[in-house]
Amino acid sequence: MKQYGLIGYPLSHSFSKKYFTDKFEREMIPASEYQVFPLEHISQLPALLKANPDLCGLNVTIPHKISVLKYLDWVDPDAKSAGAVNCIRITAESPVAAAFSGEVGIKGHDFRLEGFNTDIYGFEMSLKPLLKAQQDKALILGDGGAAKAVKCVLESLGIDFKVVTRKPLGNNLLFSDLKPHHIKTHPIIINTTPLGTSPNVDECPPIPYEAITEDNLLYDLIYNPEKTLFLKKGEEKGATIKNGHEMLILQAEKGWEIWTEKAKHP
Repeated sequence: MKQYGLIGYPLSHSFSKKYFTDKFEREMIPASEYQVFPLEHISQLPALLKANPDLCGLNVTIPHKISVLKYLDWVDPDAKSAGAVNCIRITAESPVAAAFSGEVGIKGHDFRLEGFNTDIYGFEMSLKPLLKAQQDKALILGDGGAAKAVKCVLESLGIDFKVVTRKPLGNNLLFSDLKPHHIKTHPIIINTTPLGTSPNVDECPPIPYEAITEDNLLYDLIYNPEKTLFLKKGEEKGATIKNGHEMLILQAEKGWEIWTEKAKHP
């Protein structure tokens, strides 16, 4: 039985489990199952891997996308650039193979953990069809692991951005300092915070929604509910809106591609 799963905490609702369970059934993929593994602390990962020797791949979600890096044997350049991993490929590695690769003893285990960031692919493919020529600046709401993938995509597309946080952090803007002119000069607004996620559907990031117009694009990485209060407020002002559901499907399929292809890296 090939086993795949999701690590994070808390994991009250899992898109990935339903998606992959349905995929295995629909595509008649034999001897495969997808499980949810709530890990409060990333330090529990080695014990999880030891207890589940049939694991071939893991998805990683909040709050472990950054802290998981130190447990990996190899990290894809895009994930390294983002500084966050949401997909791990697990492959068998004999001590002899490890010795020839020059990595013997690095992690002290007989398997290899390779980290990827499929959020980058999913977000880019989902965002690009929505972009208009004048939308060349963005506000990123929040600065966690998901925001790192968003930054990578915006940088690759040549879109300038400012990050907005609740507490002072580097050159970030503060939510409390946001003014209508920020909304006007940054037509793309991307929510990477959990504000508005079900069941807390009455919450939304504190931005000056009155300044939003049809020139704005509001993208919410949240997919549950389908239309968050953040998106509803944008829609009321005529803005283009998009939730994170398509991004999740795209990154899930990219993850499956990674898990099922042979490791190519020494």
